[in-house]
Amino acid sequence: MNTLRSSWAVTLAMLVGLGTGCQPSPDAVAPPAATATPAAGATPAGAAAVRITLAPLAGGFTKPLAVTNAGDGTGDLYVVEQAGTVRVIRQGALDPRPFLTITNLVRSTGNEQGLLGLAFHPDFKRNGLLFVNYTDLRGNTVIARYTAPGDRRTADPGSAKTVLAFDQPFPNHNGGMLLFGPDGKLWIGTGDGGGGGDPQANGQNAGVLLGKLLRIDVDAPDGPYGIPADNPFVRSSTARQEVWGIGLRNPWRYSFDRATGDLWVADVGQNSWEEVNLVPAGTAPPVNFGWNVMEATHCFPPDRATCNRQGLLLPVTEYKTGPEGCSVTGGYVYRGQRFPGLAGRYVFGDYCRGVIWTLQRDGSQWVRTEAMAGQSVNISSFGEDEDGELYVSGHNTGMVYRVEAR
Repeated sequence: MNTLRSSWAVTLAMLVGLGTGCQPSPDAVAPPAATATPAAGATPAGAAAVRITLAPLAGGFTKPLAVTNAGDGTGDLYVVEQAGTVRVIRQGALDPRPFLTITNLVRSTGNEQGLLGLAFHPDFKRNGLLFVNYTDLRGNTVIARYTAPGDRRTADPGSAKTVLAFDQPFPNHNGGMLLFGPDGKLWIGTGDGGGGGDPQANGQNAGVLLGKLLRIDVDAPDGPYGIPADNPFVRSSTARQEVWGIGLRNPWRYSFDRATGDLWVADVGQNSWEEVNLVPAGTAPPVNFGWNVMEATHCFPPDRATCNRQGLLLPVTEYKTGPEGCSVTGGYVYRGQRFPGLAGRYVFGDYCRGVIWTLQRDGSQWVRTEAMAGQSVNISSFGEDEDGELYVSGHNTGMVYRVEAR
């Protein structure tokens, strides 16, 4: 989930580490050129200030980690609970009947373990397929497919088909998000395996699945998944062909802009910097997000005077761990209709402080603006409904909130 520092000093620590840097592997070549160092400050010139509030929508959840929709025209919202349950908000109220319960398969004793991600097949209304990402009873990652039969009101726990599974060397930095992109492919965010500072050098090693953005085809006719022909390592004999992007520490939450196809990836930092990355639609992979050569725009480890930034994608915004927060929670570019003043702004927050920012371009710079002051809500995730309206899950409050703006 929303990983914090090396411990869970503030209730939920979802992405930790201290360690040594490493150089890109031979397979990590030709990512996009590094972006300019971002700017943070006041509202862009000519843009009206936007204030965000959180309006309670439904409560009664236990450690909610994610909010999403099935794209089936019902307007239902699905809420992932850490221990292994998916609940449903129907017509603004929590359905007492769980949609899916797999608590018997899920290990959630570690702060960053549990049922971590949920994605519905783009054709869910017809085929009833959904995918989950969880840590199993041994603490390893499992991506599994389930089917919701009949009226799609509940998923059959006996319908599980393992799509992909891999070992986790440590209990932290499990990533966990699943998302179908505009390309119809399933994107999987994985952490570097944990342990602090990427001690196994997984982030820059294209030969392992840890510390990556993976992209697979779950509609392939043979096997549980296929490799898209345009994946960057599809012809490599040393890299994993599932890999699309490398150099991630723990991409707890990421999203595609539904209007442009741009990819936004928030990567929780070590002990110094939180970051948000922008990959414009059409960028040729592989993309190298920099970890653990860099933490945000800074060489890693911090006592390293210089590092090779060539070929690394630098974030469009960063903030200092401590005074501004401790664990970035990635969000979405707002494309709803209710709040025109929010249109086109990327909305994200911090788990520990409960603060929400907006991010937008001002000329050649990116400007981060505080839209909601810190609250006593541990923001574990943002979510979108079918209309592009935004929601927040409160890990500590057991609430799902509507994002409202004025």
